[in-house]
Amino acid sequence: MIREYKTIREVSGPLMIVGDVENVTYDELAEIELPNGEIRRCKVLEISESEAVVQLLESSEGINPAESKVRFLGHGMRLGVSEDMLGRVFNGTGRPIDGGPEVLAEKWLDVNGLPTNPAARNYPSKFVQTGISAIDGLNTLTLGQKIAIFSGNGLPHNQLAAQIARQAKVPGTESNFAICFAAVGITFEESEYFTQEFKRSGAFERTVMFTNLANDPVAERIATPRICLTAAEYLAFEKNMRVLVIITDMTNYAETLREISAARKEISGRRGYPVNLHSDLAAMYERVGLRRGSEGSITLIPILTMPEDDITHPIPDTTGYIAEGQIVLSRELYGKGVIPPIDVPNSMSRLKDKGIGAGKTREDHSGTANQLFAAYSAGKDARALSAIIGESALSDTDKLYLKFAERFETEYIGQGFNLERDIERTLSIGWELLSILPVTELKRIKTEYIDKYLPGV
Repeated sequence: MIREYKTIREVSGPLMIVGDVENVTYDELAEIELPNGEIRRCKVLEISESEAVVQLLESSEGINPAESKVRFLGHGMRLGVSEDMLGRVFNGTGRPIDGGPEVLAEKWLDVNGLPTNPAARNYPSKFVQTGISAIDGLNTLTLGQKIAIFSGNGLPHNQLAAQIARQAKVPGTESNFAICFAAVGITFEESEYFTQEFKRSGAFERTVMFTNLANDPVAERIATPRICLTAAEYLAFEKNMRVLVIITDMTNYAETLREISAARKEISGRRGYPVNLHSDLAAMYERVGLRRGSEGSITLIPILTMPEDDITHPIPDTTGYIAEGQIVLSRELYGKGVIPPIDVPNSMSRLKDKGIGAGKTREDHSGTANQLFAAYSAGKDARALSAIIGESALSDTDKLYLKFAERFETEYIGQGFNLERDIERTLSIGWELLSILPVTELKRIKTEYIDKYLPGV
């Protein structure tokens, strides 16, 4: 039932207080009607006796409390979904901004959704080939996984995400694939980059884009990721599509949470972020994955820029606990011209071992990956030692490890953004690099695999 009030008591930034309300519920959607007839949307954040604290989803500019009206709509924020959303661009609250018509909704879904019940999940176990050696070979992505990209200002995380979206596939299967992309407080140039990349690669017709730019209403950013996930859930679990969700930049989302929390004068947690930051992010991230009884899946890649490149900052720290791995970008490698600049030792995939091996990638994958990790670590140690005592003072074995590290960065990691490698090629390059080292140093690979795959043996 719609209820209308002209009792706006106060407007403070993205928040508004409405008095003398009845039967208003938490998270209920509302509309503000300005004197000129303009309609803006908002939702209920808090209820106390006869007052409701309302969060504006659009700008508060021009709202005259004495002359404006608020209508509570009796339901939460919803998104009209249908397959017609594919190939369309929407704003952060789900309204078309590409000049096309409104979507003829097949059904309306609550954007808040619910985390998937663990008992209803299927365990991720299918290898997803991204065509990027540093991911496929060492930090393998599985279907239905959530793996974050930890970056820094000025690093090419958008190019890496676009490459993953362009190249990702499940080898040996013809998948009904879709992309749901959410821009959260990014620049127009960044948003336009993704649009052009999707069009260039032919992926735009199977992409749904939700765009909240840096100059759009701040509070809209709270809704944008949830709306994107709602569209993904519909395509995955009702249309049986394999959906890749990319959300950038989650740092802007967390900053908005902090701003709203400060406006509400809540007790803050670490560095001023709300104490419920972890549960807020988890409620969104846990909506993805594989569900029993459905052939569809949602694989999530949230992108966040670490303030001052600090991986212990609350945003990456919290995300790291929830996600099933992270791809960390290195400013040092980027400065050396290694593209993509993936920091292999600091990156990880907790589900890597579930998606590799015989019948999935290749029998030698696990041992090869472990040996490459160990050899690169030893090579970096040799590099640090040579900076102190000089390369000429290194042992012959240390010099080989140093050579391995240099070639590993330029040939294995540094493949560029336009080269796609299948898993066979990635594993072959790994073996070619390991052939630099004496066979006696290959202690993490079974002898039978060394005899079978090591060049020259």
